[in-house]
Amino acid sequence: MSVERTLNLARRVSRLRVAAHIAAFAAALLLVLATLAWRFAGVSWALATVAIGVLAAMSIAWLAMRRIDTRWLARRLDERDPRMEDSASLLFTDAASLAPLQKLQRQRLQQRLQAAPPPDLRPAWPARPLLACFIAAVAIATIVLAWPEATHSAPPQAMPSSASTAAAPTETRITEHRLDITPPGYTRLPARTENEFEAKVPEGATVRWTLRFSPVPRRASLAFHDGRSVPLTRDGDNWIASRRIDKPLLYRIVLEQAPPLRPDRLHRIDVVADQPPQIKAISPEETLTIRSAGQRSWTVVFEGTDDYGLVASAPLRLTLAQGEGENIQFSERTMTLQGRGDTTRKRYAHTFDLASLGLTPGSDFVVQLSITDNRANGPQTTRGPSYILRWPPEATTEATGLDGVVKKALPAYFRSQRQIIIDSEALLAQRSKLPAETYLQRSDAIGVDQRLLRLRYGQFLGEESEGAPQRPLPIADADEEQAPPRKLLPTADAEAEAETDAGNHAGDEHADHPEAPSAATQDTHDHPTQSPAVFGQEVDVLSEYGHTHDDAEAATLLDPETRRILKSALDQMWQAELHLRQGKPDLALPYEYKALDFIKQVQQADRVYLARVGSELPPIDESRRLSGERENLAPRADLLSPATQTSPLLSNLWRALETPRGANAKPLDLDGVERWLRANERHVPDALGVIAAIDSVRNEPACDSCRQLLRNRLWPLLPRPPAHPAPRTKPDRSGQAYLDALQAAKP
Repeated sequence: MSVERTLNLARRVSRLRVAAHIAAFAAALLLVLATLAWRFAGVSWALATVAIGVLAAMSIAWLAMRRIDTRWLARRLDERDPRMEDSASLLFTDAASLAPLQKLQRQRLQQRLQAAPPPDLRPAWPARPLLACFIAAVAIATIVLAWPEATHSAPPQAMPSSASTAAAPTETRITEHRLDITPPGYTRLPARTENEFEAKVPEGATVRWTLRFSPVPRRASLAFHDGRSVPLTRDGDNWIASRRIDKPLLYRIVLEQAPPLRPDRLHRIDVVADQPPQIKAISPEETLTIRSAGQRSWTVVFEGTDDYGLVASAPLRLTLAQGEGENIQFSERTMTLQGRGDTTRKRYAHTFDLASLGLTPGSDFVVQLSITDNRANGPQTTRGPSYILRWPPEATTEATGLDGVVKKALPAYFRSQRQIIIDSEALLAQRSKLPAETYLQRSDAIGVDQRLLRLRYGQFLGEESEGAPQRPLPIADADEEQAPPRKLLPTADAEAEAETDAGNHAGDEHADHPEAPSAATQDTHDHPTQSPAVFGQEVDVLSEYGHTHDDAEAATLLDPETRRILKSALDQMWQAELHLRQGKPDLALPYEYKALDFIKQVQQADRVYLARVGSELPPIDESRRLSGERENLAPRADLLSPATQTSPLLSNLWRALETPRGANAKPLDLDGVERWLRANERHVPDALGVIAAIDSVRNEPACDSCRQLLRNRLWPLLPRPPAHPAPRTKPDRSGQAYLDALQAAKP
């Protein structure tokens, strides 16, 4: 036999030996697994386990046999036969590719193998490990087969209850129960089974109850706290019912023509709500980006996350604002971005070519991303904050002589009346779709905007501020997405300062469809005084060098003609505000247009003269200082607001539960408190827990732990008592002597 045939035969035999090793160990393991499956799951599970195990063993054996190749054979020869001189790999190499010395060495190795056969290259049998494995497998299989049959006495269609005991003839007990929970398909969550009456399920999940009673009732149903009732259908010994769960609820099992159920109490099912998607900006990091010199592109990267899944595509709204003052033009379009990533986390990115956008000095480019989740019943959409790329305008500061500075300041202030007109027209277009109350609230909110604008313009005429107007409450209705509530600033001075610092930001967020400002922008507007004043800024010129309060005649910022026109604009704003606050935007529109015309005339006088020195204030009258005279002083307004009264039912029940049970115990108004909780369920935290505690006290009046649990749940709902003045500390001996002397000195 030639050397090549001998080595190939040794390789085939080695492969068979390795496959036999794996088959032996797999047989021992399959013996244990098949016995366990047959003992606790049945014959079908045992056969399935054997089939899967055989396939797995064959796959492992095939992979192990592939590793036994010529390289393995060469290493084996070098290990077992010293005559190979660590050169056995030459026997399996093409002779044409060998060097002369390598060819000579190969001939020597072939001669040695022909003279004497090679040693046994087959892997040795692991006799001891294999014997130990078979002994352990047989022992485990024997123990499993000899295990008592009582552990498998429960029927497969229902799981045993931990409270199953022998039923008394005077009461009904639940011997077995099971809750099968099937989440909605879009959540991709697996179905699960609970062995308790209470569970926490995803929103929109279907819960299927499987119950067994002893003795068997005539009819049974599930009564929920919201008034609905689902009958239990009998299927052999099982009673089955199912319901879709969209919000947290309490339920009780009700039996008919059967002894009372024990234990009889309310059970709770909580709901895990589907959270709206979240948007995070990766680039840019700030909401406002200033275009740098020579910048030709702008990259935006957003990351969206959701608890169950996102839609692959997301619309990106693009807004380009060009112009200055009231002459700002907006162009808006929408593009679609495709997200990359897994189902619950996607990244959206796009790079804009600034040359193709048409940006010019003084322009703003605004992007806003909206993402939607995959909820089947009404997908949730989240609109992210707006991110602005600003090309700042060229500076226009000039100096004339030594007496003053000419500053182009007015266009930075006069630019919001047009937005009030746009909002009024948009509200009129939606009049037929909005309820009367919502229509009035939105009109009043626009009136507050008009008032803030009027107060801001009034500063140039030396008018006093009328106080800090409060922002209107947000409106939650069906058309909120179409016209969300607009952000109002705290005061007129703060609004002017925030608007100047933000440039044309107000125009970016509003076009034909005004949107709510971003969280970052809102925070900047809410705290405008935190940014330090910088010399030369347009917003600081008025407050630093112009006197604009107390006396209208002392306001020297504008010339008389400009002041007259601005006064006419303020008169029109008064009339527009009057009709807007009364819910009549149709009557306010003519005055708004007239105010806009006057503002355009004022805008033509865009250069104001700021004196180098401030105006001289009138001297302070010190004749009344430290005199104690209070004549002609207006009374200060009461800063205390009336306390809101809450229902006394909770406090009365909490005090009644404090008294021990007995003849003098106070009556418990459990029904009244429960009715109040059902009416205010949305406003009370954990109202279902309080209702369940009330039900426990009603069913078991002698249960002290139930009464204490109800008191503990009522405590967080009680109104906080008002603060009382602390009693004055008792004076010491010297202090008391001083008080006695004062008392004795009284006439």
